[in-house]
Amino acid sequence: MKIIDAHAHIGYIGGWADVGITEEGLLKQMNKYNIERTVLCNEDNDITLRMMERHPGRIIGCLYVNPLEPKTVDSMESYLKKGFTSVKLNPLRHAYCADAAVLDPVLEIAKKYNVPICIHSGHPPYSLPWQIGLLAERHPNVKIMMIHMGHGHGVYIDAALKMARRYSNIYLEMSGMPMQIKIREAYETVGSDRIMFGTDTPFHHPTIEMQKVITSGLDEKAQEDVFYNNAAKFFSI
Repeated sequence: MKIIDAHAHIGYIGGWADVGITEEGLLKQMNKYNIERTVLCNEDNDITLRMMERHPGRIIGCLYVNPLEPKTVDSMESYLKKGFTSVKLNPLRHAYCADAAVLDPVLEIAKKYNVPICIHSGHPPYSLPWQIGLLAERHPNVKIMMIHMGHGHGVYIDAALKMARRYSNIYLEMSGMPMQIKIREAYETVGSDRIMFGTDTPFHHPTIEMQKVITSGLDEKAQEDVFYNNAAKFFSI
């Protein structure tokens, strides 16, 4: 079964995480686990850009933006013109609330270029599903992928599903979310085209994330949607 990894990182993430993956390691991982394409981000967007240029068609660029730094917002259009197909926001990393007004210029540029937003979820006080719901309500014409669909807390996972059912522009990505049955619930109650596979490499191993989809109770056709079709459509691949 072909796979698109809708959420991965390149490089080393230090501090509490102490994880990393090299370009060679990522490509080796993709080949081993039949990952046809990886949607990749790094806080240094030039690193991602070079990966895109070296591996066209395999590495799909996700533009990392910190809305608290005007220079990164100002540079968005130049990067999007170079082939980045989505925008990554991490409220937890940069300490802003996911529904803050400071995000509005970022989403307006995303709307202008018709690219989706990928936003971290699951950690108070910055990235709760309800906050992402308010952001989606304010920007109904921008597709928003809720990375981790609430992450590790059952209440937040439930809220991610509720917000996605309420707002049709919210999509879900399941890396790091431990409840495999919620993948099936998302597929059946949010939308068959609105839940997608991701690894959050190098934080999680592909086999662990793959098993959650395989054991979710979805049939083979539905698994193909989660593993490949939905991300292909979402990122216009």
